[in-house]
Amino acid sequence: MNISEKEQQQIYTILQEEIVPAEGCTEPIAIAFAAAKAVEILERKPEAIRIYVSGNILKNAKSVIVPNSGGMAGIEVAAAMGALAGDASKDLLVISNVSAQDMLGVRELIATGNVTLEVVPNNITLYVMIEVQAGNETASVEIKHTHTNITKVTKNKEVLIDQPCNDTDFNSSLTDRSVLTIKKIVEMANQIDIELVAPLFEKVYQFNSRIAEEGLTQKYGVNIGACIQENIKKGIYGDDQRNRSASYAAAGSDARMGGCALPVMTTSGSGNQGMTASLPIIRYCIDQNRTKEEMYRALMVSHLSTVHIKTNVGRLSAYCGVMTASAAVSGALVYLDGGSVEQIQNGIINTLGNVSGVICDGANASCASKIASGIYAAFDGAMLSQIGNVFTSNDGIVDTCCEETIQNVGTLAQQGMKGTDKTILDIMTK
Repeated sequence: MNISEKEQQQIYTILQEEIVPAEGCTEPIAIAFAAAKAVEILERKPEAIRIYVSGNILKNAKSVIVPNSGGMAGIEVAAAMGALAGDASKDLLVISNVSAQDMLGVRELIATGNVTLEVVPNNITLYVMIEVQAGNETASVEIKHTHTNITKVTKNKEVLIDQPCNDTDFNSSLTDRSVLTIKKIVEMANQIDIELVAPLFEKVYQFNSRIAEEGLTQKYGVNIGACIQENIKKGIYGDDQRNRSASYAAAGSDARMGGCALPVMTTSGSGNQGMTASLPIIRYCIDQNRTKEEMYRALMVSHLSTVHIKTNVGRLSAYCGVMTASAAVSGALVYLDGGSVEQIQNGIINTLGNVSGVICDGANASCASKIASGIYAAFDGAMLSQIGNVFTSNDGIVDTCCEETIQNVGTLAQQGMKGTDKTILDIMTK
């Protein structure tokens, strides 16, 4: 199968759009980014901050610890940090330079009661609007669909930017994803001049490995990654590739959800998805003495397959996005072992047929355990595929081929789990 030059450029652009650095969970960081941008427009230190978010943003931002906050969690914390000490020019690294001294002002502002939060009842899952006020002056910044996609800016009620945005299409601000299929992704990974993508995937390797090592050696959350590693040492778990890869990937999430200030390379707007798509592959390649080029090409398969599956699911959903990345890892493992395109597709089918019922109940310590579960499923899916076993269209949501199965997962997430999403949010906000 030959990919046209236009398609190759589209796919390369998608990589640049989707694999970006972020410090901290991307939902509170999006809030901090919007707040920093609003203050940049206001040109004054704010006395009050009003936060308006969608239910899914609330779900993903309310419980996770914000980096550089001294262990504080929550939406108001993220907004105040962005407003008082953020640098909007750094995008999702907006609060990377916040100091302990800055946090004194953040705590003081929150203590005044002038940082308020309201959930906006709309159909946009990723929605943030921040309004800042100082005296009689106000400024606001609105974000839709992706974490730094500014759609509206006002100052003193005057509209400065009003970017048209398709509220029903969560991919409207991005390069057309319809070019992606698993077959094209594999072909692209095989054909691409590795020097073109080596800098990007070297950053993935460096950033995500660093935070995984942090999670293995320091106390964060429930430390499921370190727990698996410790039980390998004790002989309770086997010292095998599956356990080592699951431990490594989960450890990165332990650290990130626990407020570690190290940046990660995200995928499809999520650091947890970025770590899931990369860390088990990195661990596999290190342990199996694979070359950097082999690792980069496998990472390309894993990340692009994650993007492809997640495109159908949506940026935020009741469907756990880590499971889309786990399915992609299954395909990348088969790719590393020299499997055919059909076997790669079947590995993805096996994993989606296994763990597509896992819910997203927000960004929290349990994300790391979900990642471990997803990686175990990815190895199972890959091994089944390589011995010729695959779920069929008689098996639940699995369809006649990989692409149809991916479409079914999107339907499940967007339509079937709407009620689940609301119920999760109701439980979390009791």
